[in-house]
Amino acid sequence: MSETTPLLALPLLAGAQAQKHVTHNEALVRLDAACQLAVLDRTRTAPPVSPLPGDRHIVAAGAGGAFAGHDGEIALYDAGWHFLTPRMGWRAYVGTEACTLLFDGAAWREALALTLSGAAATLRMVEQEVTLAGAFVASTLLIPNRAICLAVASRTVAAVTGATAYEVGISGETAKFGGLLSIAAGASNIGVIGPQAFYADTPLRITALGGSFTGGRVRLVLSYLAFTL
Repeated sequence: MSETTPLLALPLLAGAQAQKHVTHNEALVRLDAACQLAVLDRTRTAPPVSPLPGDRHIVAAGAGGAFAGHDGEIALYDAGWHFLTPRMGWRAYVGTEACTLLFDGAAWREALALTLSGAAATLRMVEQEVTLAGAFVASTLLIPNRAICLAVASRTVAAVTGATAYEVGISGETAKFGGLLSIAAGASNIGVIGPQAFYADTPLRITALGGSFTGGRVRLVLSYLAFTL
């Protein structure tokens, strides 16, 4: 009989074992870490300076120090670092990115669906807060080449000055995701479109109406489907 369980590698009690509580507690700690898996981040190549009990990270490639040799594993802090090897089909929520990853047996992937050869379809949402000035602002938030855009939401997070309203769109279609939008703080809009494919990186644009922008901030949230071969 194996000394650990086949999936989570939880240590098993042996017959007539002394100090059974040590083995039992180790198994509970591992189970606690693996269930409802949520990690703080997936970019660390070294442990944080002041970890807290229960902190979990997906170890990034090329890790060193206490993380050396554990690329892609789940690092758990509990009076020292412990590591869990993910299995195919595991999912993990990444707090710093607000996204869910899928482990395909070789790597963590951000995907709705995968093929055996690694092709993937991914639903992504990205956001940016834009400070307004001038007749329009071209955001650095891009609809990627060969993506299918679904929507762009907007929220006025700081009252807009200089203009009486604004539009959210792209060059040539300045109101594609919303026109005559309110300049009042807290005003919002969800600019849903029929799914549309884009064949070049396309920046979002906020255009002033009734005058040029002299101040204000707007948060944009872009939702799109991305594909990889």
